[in-house]
Amino acid sequence: MTGDKIRVLIVDDSATVRAALRASLDADPRIQVVAEACDGLQGVRMARALRPDVITMDVQMPLLDGLHATEEIMTDAPARILMVCSVDQQNEIDLSFKSIQAGALELIAKVKPGASSAADWGRKVAEAVRLMSEVAVVRRHRSRHAPQPSVSPSRPGGLQVIGIAASTGGPPVLATLLSALPADFPLPMLIVQHISSGFSAGLANWLNSLCKVRVELGVPGTRPEPGHVYLAPDDHHLELGTTGVLLTPSSGGSGACPSADRLFSSLARSRGAAAVGIILTGMGEDGAQGLLELRQTGALTLGQDRSSCVVFGMPKVAAEKGAVLDLLSVDRLREFLLQFAQG
Repeated sequence: MTGDKIRVLIVDDSATVRAALRASLDADPRIQVVAEACDGLQGVRMARALRPDVITMDVQMPLLDGLHATEEIMTDAPARILMVCSVDQQNEIDLSFKSIQAGALELIAKVKPGASSAADWGRKVAEAVRLMSEVAVVRRHRSRHAPQPSVSPSRPGGLQVIGIAASTGGPPVLATLLSALPADFPLPMLIVQHISSGFSAGLANWLNSLCKVRVELGVPGTRPEPGHVYLAPDDHHLELGTTGVLLTPSSGGSGACPSADRLFSSLARSRGAAAVGIILTGMGEDGAQGLLELRQTGALTLGQDRSSCVVFGMPKVAAEKGAVLDLLSVDRLREFLLQFAQG
């Protein structure tokens, strides 16, 4: 980011949405809206010319949609991109997750006309812009095959579950890891992904379209089954008890919901050394303490390494606490998981 203010480009074909976004961002003295674009093609041109710090990007637009605009920008003029999406339209959600895979950082639900929560929405948009402005900008790079990991699953017969936590940059990493696994993968997985409310079901559907394993939202009382992946639903904590999946509604506090700490702590209590914990890219420190509790039971715990993270926050804190046995690239984490499938 350059200058004293965060420079933002708004790209949306709706004049109403552009006005709402501008009003929300102009209300924050730390943010400056430098321009507005009414379609994806104009957005790409403005991104190249203005080099904004952050771009809010609509999904469905004439001439060039948000996905292809994101691909163009991340190739020619990399920027931090926030996708603005309607959570009521599945095709928009699908395109938004493809845009995340192309390099966008975050999803923001569109405000509904006349919504009483418009002011809250505006504050959340401004907060997302501020947070994303701190993320390093990088061009998308293709994944390359890597050597076998230095850590291998030494107790496959005794393991019962894998817990994974991620935040900013997590969805494409999850797609890379899960899409490599066979339908008969021998362990269940529980996943906490920090994501805006309204997008959890869309994330499950998008991952399902890419994966052979079955991806679904957690349901209370479900006994985790091999080859199944359980995601935390909107505004609920996902945990594992001795009898199955536990869901707890958000209390509205300041902590993350869903909480990675709560997931890993529950695995420590209910499965101990029979669990594996993996912490991926993300901002903040959620998951570090819970992962430490899990490792202290003798469980195998891993983190994503700095070079492959969009934000080396959560794994970094976990490593500093001594909560991870090793930090691995996404390629090496994928190879590690595939070793379970190979017996």
